[in-house]
Amino acid sequence: MKSQVVTTQASDQASQSRAASIPEALRNFDSLPNSAQVRVPVVAGLLGVSPMTVWRMSADGRLPAPRKLSAKVTVWSVAELRQRLKAA
Repeated sequence: MKSQVVTTQASDQASQSRAASIPEALRNFDSLPNSAQVRVPVVAGLLGVSPMTVWRMSADGRLPAPRKLSAKVTVWSVAELRQRLKAA
């Protein structure tokens, strides 16, 4: 009985850990306004691909072009991503 409780607790902790690693913008993507912008981890999670694949898809036109906000911050428009996903 005691080992079953420990196993259940470990399973709950693993589930919470996975949920915590998902960016909030991805969890709430459907409720984001079209004017919102998201970074590469959200786009990768949305498409189920790696961040490198997101960059490749942007480079070859399969995704909308990202915008540079600063030297280290690049974002994609939620509205443009939604349009591209509907067309697919």
